[in-house]
Amino acid sequence: MKLAVIAHDGKKADMVFFLNKHYEFLHQANVDLIATGTTGLHAQNAGLKVQRVLSGPKGGDAQIAAQVAEGKIQAVFFFRDPLDKHPHEPDINMLMRICDVHHVPLATNPATAEMMLKELVREQR
Repeated sequence: MKLAVIAHDGKKADMVFFLNKHYEFLHQANVDLIATGTTGLHAQNAGLKVQRVLSGPKGGDAQIAAQVAEGKIQAVFFFRDPLDKHPHEPDINMLMRICDVHHVPLATNPATAEMMLKELVREQR
């Protein structure tokens, strides 16, 4: 399974915390992580193995969306910061639309991501 992880600047620490908290499951379930550039760098600096694409504003969101459309990514965790403006909002909306079109689960906050992981754990049993 390939899981995309993306986080706005104000949510990158939350993403790294979340990934570290669930490291054991992700590792045991052979989940491959792919991330936009800066989010991936933060995850790598925390010791996680992550494939990186471009940063979101430089096309990384579009790269992730393309892989979703190609069936290469099975879930997306995109920790969004709803209280900040983002110059690449059209790319963000496009990624969310592509997830909806292709029925790919999308978590935009840690609570939803937690529920998705609980279901994956249940399915692994």
